Order: sequence, then C-alpha cells, then structure tokens
Amino acid sequence: MKTAAIYARVSSDKQREENTIASQTAALVAFAREQQFEVPQEWVFEDDGYSGASLIRPGLERVRDLAAEGLIQAVLVYAPDRLSRRYAHQILLIEELARAGVETLFVRAPRGSTPEDELLVQFQGMIAEYERAQILERSRRGKRHRARLGEVGVLSGAPFGYRFIRKTEHSAARYEINKEQARIVRHIFALYSAQGLSIGAIARRLNEQAVPTCKQRGRWERSTVWGMLRNPAYEGQACFGKTMLAPRQRITRPIRMRGGMAARNSASHERPREDWITIAVPPIVSKETFALAQERLQANKAYAPRRTITPSSVQGLVSCSKCGYALYRTSTRSTARKIYYYRCLGSDAYRRLGKFICDSKPVRQDLLDEVVWTEVVRLLEDPQLIQSEIARRLAAARKADPTKRREDALRRELVRIRKSIDRLLTAYQEGLLSLDELRERMPELRRRQHADNTELQAIVDQLVDRQAYLRLAETLTTFLTRLRSSSAALDVTERQRVLRLLVKDILVGDDKIIIRHCIPLPTVPGEGPTAGRTDTILRKTEGYLLRPRSPLAAVVELDARCAGQGAGDAWPQLCSLCR
Repeated sequence: MKTAAIYARVSSDKQREENTIASQTAALVAFAREQQFEVPQEWVFEDDGYSGASLIRPGLERVRDLAAEGLIQAVLVYAPDRLSRRYAHQILLIEELARAGVETLFVRAPRGSTPEDELLVQFQGMIAEYERAQILERSRRGKRHRARLGEVGVLSGAPFGYRFIRKTEHSAARYEINKEQARIVRHIFALYSAQGLSIGAIARRLNEQAVPTCKQRGRWERSTVWGMLRNPAYEGQACFGKTMLAPRQRITRPIRMRGGMAARNSASHERPREDWITIAVPPIVSKETFALAQERLQANKAYAPRRTITPSSVQGLVSCSKCGYALYRTSTRSTARKIYYYRCLGSDAYRRLGKFICDSKPVRQDLLDEVVWTEVVRLLEDPQLIQSEIARRLAAARKADPTKRREDALRRELVRIRKSIDRLLTAYQEGLLSLDELRERMPELRRRQHADNTELQAIVDQLVDRQAYLRLAETLTTFLTRLRSSSAALDVTERQRVLRLLVKDILVGDDKIIIRHCIPLPTVPGEGPTAGRTDTILRKTEGYLLRPRSPLAAVVELDARCAGQGAGDAWPQLCSLCR
C-alpha cells in the first residue's frame, strides 16, 4: 500500500469557525481510503489562517520535507486553490513534488495524466488566482465606499471605552459608550495632558490600582496607553484605512519559538494622515483635550530625556544661529570643578570627515541657562501680554462663524429627519406603506440621525470647554504672581517645564541670543523678522526629532559646483551665500 500525506488549508478566521478545514480533512481521509493510500495520523497537515498567496506555511513546509526525504508517494489536496492561490506557485509545487517522485492528487480536479487533464488543472489554478485578486479588490473598494458613507460596520472593532452594536434590520451598526471604560479613558487623558505623567508612569499606576483591561485580565502595557492617546475615535472621529498591509520586516523571538513563520503580513505600517477616512462616533474626550495630548506626544519626541543623567533648563531648545544644528552638552574638568558647555554639532570636524562646517564657539551652560531664565521671568512680569493673547483666542473662538453655522445646520437637519421618520410611521399606520418598505427606508434615516447627533454633541462639548478657558483667564493673574514669587526657588526640572511651555527655541550666536516665544511679542523697531536673514531661513525649515534641520546640510554636496576650488576653499563662499 502506498503512503501519502494529507494537506488542508483555510485562510480566514470565519472559515476556521465554520469548520471548513475539518470537512476538507474528512473528505481527504475518505478519498485516501477509497484510493487505498496509507496515511498516518501525524502526516495529516492543516494550515489554519494562512493565505494561499504565500508559500511560507508550516504544514506545507512539512509536506515538502517529507517529499524530499522520500517518505511518501503522494500528496492529497482537496482542490488546487487549497495548495496555492497563485498559478505559478501551483506549478512550482507540483513540479517539485514530481521531481521527488511524489504524485499530487486533488479531490476536486481531474485525476488523469493526459494533456487535457493537466490543462484543466492549470486553468483552475489561473481562475483561483484571478478570483482571489478580484475578491480582494471588491472587498477593498466596498469597504472604502461604506466608510465614506459613515458606516461604523467597516471598522475592525470598537476600541477600549466603546461597545460595538451590530447591525440589525431596524438600525445600522454603531459605537456605544461604555460608561465604566470611558471613565478610565478620561482619567488616562487627564493624567497625561493635565498632570504631565509619562506613558510608563500611567501604565504603572493603572496596574498598581488594579484597573481592569479590556479583556478583564492581563496588565496595562505602555504600547496600549500610547495607542489610546493617539486614537482619534476618542474625540469623535474614528478613522478607516489608518494602516496598510506590508511584508513582515523581521522575525521576532515569539515567532521563532512557534517555528519561525508568520501566519500573515504585518499591518503596523501607518498610512499618511490625509488618506484616512473619518467616521463620526460618540466622543469620550473633548477635541481640545485630545489636541493637547497630541501636542505633548510630539513634544516628547524632541524633549525626551533619553540618556540624560543631569538635566539642564534649556535642554532640547538650543540651536546654532549660524548653521542651524542643535547644541549638545559637553564638559571639561578644571582643577577645582567640572564645567559644562553647549557645543554646536557643526563645529565637530570628526562628524564631517575632518572638515567642520561651523565656527561657533562653545557657550557655558550655567551662564546661558541663567540668561534665558532671567529673560523669561522678565516676560512673566508683564501679565497683560499673556492675558491679551488668551483674550484674542477666546474672542476668535466666540466669533467662529463656521462652527455656529454648522451647529444651526445640524439642528435643522435633525428636525427634517424627525419629520421624515414621523411621516413614514404615519404612512405605515394608515396602510400606505408596507412593512418591507418601512424596514428598507428606516435604517438610513436612523443612521443619519445618529451621525448628526454625535457631531452636534461634539460641538456642544467644545463650547463647554471654552467656558473652562474663560475661568482659566480669570485665575491667570494669581498664577503668574505665585510663579514670579517662587521663580528663584524652582529646581531644574520645574524650570525646564516652564521654559518648554513659553519658549519655542533658542538661537545662540557669537554675540546675540534669540529667544523665540510661543506667544507673539510686540515687534520692536529694527528687531522684526526681517532684521536677520538667519532667523527667517530657520523659521521655514522643518526639523528632525532632536533638532531643527540645518539649511546648510546639503551645502557639502555642492563642493564640485564651485569652479576649480576644493571643499575647504569653497566653504567660506557657500557659507556667506547661505547667510
């Protein structure tokens, strides 16, 4: 009796739940018994949840190993598309098995060796590949169309804080706020945005307080908190199409422990923000709170302490006014003590193959920190400046005509939808409308009503937050008075927090220090943006996470354009042009 191996495959969780792989295996066992093949139990291989477009599958690898070792005479597969969804892969596998003397038999395919039978099997493989591509494209376009219509059902599931309500005959799928989980979400945003806790500190506090996770077990991880703080669904705008499928970049240790193969491609590659499709859902936090969290996430990329052992007040804020590179901290030791300096990255010759690009001199850290702090304290002595800025922003918020017009339009639309629903119910009660027609037209009206109510509630919450800004302006004078009185007693960490709130960046030159404040200052004649071209150039450049981009970064590549001069001779001319 010939020995054979059985191979079965399903590619989705739905097929796995419907036990289609069990039905394949049962049919193959019966087929092996009918054809008088001997199949040991350990030679029945099943690949659950593996795509037919890939050849890297654990069960298929074992079958190919058995064939290469000469232990089997046949491989039994239910249909050609179960072996692979790609025609080229089918031919490759069949020829590989044939070279090892192994016959490939399909239950749902001709079992002859004539050219006609082989041609039919090849046609089945091409049709399977075409069908897979067609299904993927139809599914993608259908989901994007439903997402543009605002249907919540296309989303993969409800995040923590929501409960996913499935679609029924009378209502569309929707998100419903879970009050207990929503309270935890608001607490996390408050800890991060208002109290200034780090993501790791938030995760540790949640674990210490035994706050239940989504699955009511396990522990809070930093990646989970980070994902919640970035999720726009909490401000009322769930997004579809945030990530895209891509081949897995590396095999991690858990994957190696499972055999070194990934069941599916990784979906962790994020699409550009403009490609996301927003869907209105009930908000849990206000737009201002969510925006504040995003601002702090971006600031943490630039101001993260990393390996800093001894922090400084202006750490992460100082850069060179000549070349635009960041100033890093270095030190030297005298006979009495250790002295710290800020040094420009462009002045290090070893970073540019022995040729420095900036001649800035190092600056004493203690002197620069004291000068900047004194200037900021002097700014705080004029509370009218900050109060006028807050008053200006509040006045602009109160006069936001687009927001007011949108609120009025939503209220009018809700009135029209309610009248349409009442008319449909009246027509049904009077026998002018059948039950099937009512079920067909009512869900769309309910969906529009739910979406408009969600957006209207978000606008109302935004108005409530503006009242909080008014209360903040009233207590600002008291806060500034306390800050001025205790400014001399603040430690380095507290000074650092104050400076990062009020200062955008600091440009250090040979004889001048430029402090750019986050709040616009009155323009002094002769010191406006046009007073120095360096300030204007650097203002237009985007920055890397740790420093602003240098406008001279590409100058080194232009050495050959300087007629007949080497890099060392050409650099002073290029530097003067860029200045």
